[in-house]
Amino acid sequence: MDAYLYLEKWNAFGKYLSYALLGIGIFILFYHYFRLILTKEYKKKYDYINRNEIRSLWLSVLFIIFGIGIYVNTLVDEGEIVWLMVRVFVTFMMGLIIGVFISNLLKFYYPFYIEKRLRRLRYKPRKSPKTGKPMKLLSEEEEDVYLDEGMQAEENVFSVDYDVWIDEETGFTKIEKYAGHLVALQCPECSYQTLKVVKEEILESPTESEEGELMKFYKCDYCGYKERKAFRIAKITKTDNLSKATSSL
Repeated sequence: MDAYLYLEKWNAFGKYLSYALLGIGIFILFYHYFRLILTKEYKKKYDYINRNEIRSLWLSVLFIIFGIGIYVNTLVDEGEIVWLMVRVFVTFMMGLIIGVFISNLLKFYYPFYIEKRLRRLRYKPRKSPKTGKPMKLLSEEEEDVYLDEGMQAEENVFSVDYDVWIDEETGFTKIEKYAGHLVALQCPECSYQTLKVVKEEILESPTESEEGELMKFYKCDYCGYKERKAFRIAKITKTDNLSKATSSL
């Protein structure tokens, strides 16, 4: 009798909880696409998709998986508590498998789909706020006239890529900033993204008992600013030593 009461309470509470989780998951999904619909400017839409889409989809999937899993475990009216625990465990493992599968899809395959959408957004003709007519995207050679020296330096180290759109009728220009394919840090002196690692030096080699120390030397390709930062190197594990010994044989 007690087990039946517990099961009845669980079924009632579990259904409400599953509805709440499903509602949150669906809300996250709709909110994301609603924001995209409201965002009219192509560059802002590009940045929003690039920063948020995969994270929003993953959060939505997590809530939906938990919601469905809990709801499934409220559909049995009779049985022992131990069988309820078994069902919960089996549902958790199934949810984990599905979650890992979807996570891999979002991590390794979905970015290719996003990349195609981002390219369309990036090169879709902009309309001039002055005339309402399509603007012209300048070539790499033409755009340098509209970029200052710091911007050109960022492009030269491939940390940033700039697109320059121009209204040929009025001369109005619009400059949009995109991430490049190489990593460079923002320089604290000139604020351009042109600070790169030029040299690394191991000050202390790591051992099995103590961490090591690595010094990285940075230089700004635009203003020449220099700095250095120390980083800790993790201790050497027995597995590392074994792999080194194996490779030397």
